[in-house]
Amino acid sequence: MTDQATPDGRWLVILGAAAGLSALLPARAALLPAALALLLLLSWWILQTPQRWVRVLLVTTLLLPPLPFALGGTGPHPALLVAALGGMAGLIYLNRFRFALDFSGAALLLLWFVLLGSAGLAAIYSGAAVAAASLARILLFGISVYVYFYVRGLARSSSWRTAPLVFAAASISALFACVDFYYQLPAPAGFSPQFVWLDTGVYRRAQGVFYDAGMLGNFCAFFLVMSAVALTRPRRERPLALVWLIPGGALLAGALLFSYSRASIASLAVSLLALAVVRMRTTSPLRLTLGLGMALATAAAVGFQFLPALTRAYWERLWASAAYFFSFTEGVLSGRVESWSFLLSFLSDHPWHAIVGIGYKTLPYSDFVGRPVIADNMYLSMLVETGIVGLSAMLLLHAAILRAGYRAATHPDPKASFFGQWIFCFWVGQVVQMLSADVLTYWRVLPVYFWTLAVAVRLSDDHLVSRSIQ
Repeated sequence: MTDQATPDGRWLVILGAAAGLSALLPARAALLPAALALLLLLSWWILQTPQRWVRVLLVTTLLLPPLPFALGGTGPHPALLVAALGGMAGLIYLNRFRFALDFSGAALLLLWFVLLGSAGLAAIYSGAAVAAASLARILLFGISVYVYFYVRGLARSSSWRTAPLVFAAASISALFACVDFYYQLPAPAGFSPQFVWLDTGVYRRAQGVFYDAGMLGNFCAFFLVMSAVALTRPRRERPLALVWLIPGGALLAGALLFSYSRASIASLAVSLLALAVVRMRTTSPLRLTLGLGMALATAAAVGFQFLPALTRAYWERLWASAAYFFSFTEGVLSGRVESWSFLLSFLSDHPWHAIVGIGYKTLPYSDFVGRPVIADNMYLSMLVETGIVGLSAMLLLHAAILRAGYRAATHPDPKASFFGQWIFCFWVGQVVQMLSADVLTYWRVLPVYFWTLAVAVRLSDDHLVSRSIQ
């Protein structure tokens, strides 16, 4: 196959046959062959180049909601089909890859295999149905692991041109989240019961095309870090121009505001602090402050203009969380302390479960520990569900991502340093956000996170190889 898609007579025959068959069938039945032909044509187009499926996967996970019929918690997502095509692409273009098991890749594989092993414990302790749901979530996490190894192994990739595409998709998704909250549209992905109580009424928190408002906030923080990294760099070292960065950043900041997620705000603040430290030697403090504050100030002004009650309530909530954190901890953490105490008591009474756990993602759906519990703490839930083994594997992954990200962030190659600063600074904040959210279950956004990591690692390694050859 070539890198350029070319017409193929066989596909024209298929489309012609589908059109002829559709003409002979009743109106509703005619949609099936036409849809199948369109799906085949789209699949053929995606597989024409080795990296096209990655771009389509990232865009679909960020832009599209699940399909509107029941299968699991929120229905199947179109990105699953793209991921399946990615598996086919791995076989088709196998000769174009150079496999390298670096520290980050080894840590990802270790964590995935630990999670996979815990599915057996889920079957033992919670039954087949819960174990099947656990296995499904483990396989969804595996998509992001595969993305990392696929992108990491590409011998030639136009990641610098992919970044603007992904940012555009993120901005459109954020725009929909803002519209979704303002008009309180029917949730396309179902939703968890998360609401904001204001004097003007009760509103569902913004979630956009995602299932959870926390996932939307986490996703917005990720791309706001990208915006901040780009804004603190010279023009020639940005993947896209300011004319796109500023409005996109404002939309993302607005969606973050409407998600009403305090953990995501805290994560973003920590990420921006990490960026300030990384860029301290190369960027003036004034330019850094102006660059980081520009998009946030724009979003705050828009928020106060269109939704002053919500914006005021949000900032009052953030201030109260900081002021009363130690004197009213349970209220500030929205009841999490009681859940954490319950789980720690369970481990205290059954210490053997702290070794290998009770099965990944069984706590919210099983009463094995006494009642279903939403941990809202990635570290504690990993300890209870996968034991010390799983928690250690996750901490090892943190160390691997931060090490690889910082290595790329301080790299002399501007492209490698851009992606390195992006993933390093964001993951510093991610480590903090995991204290109050089960972030590794956000399978819809993990592919773009690990894509960024893979690009940073590959670019920094490619630069070292090229210098050694010279």
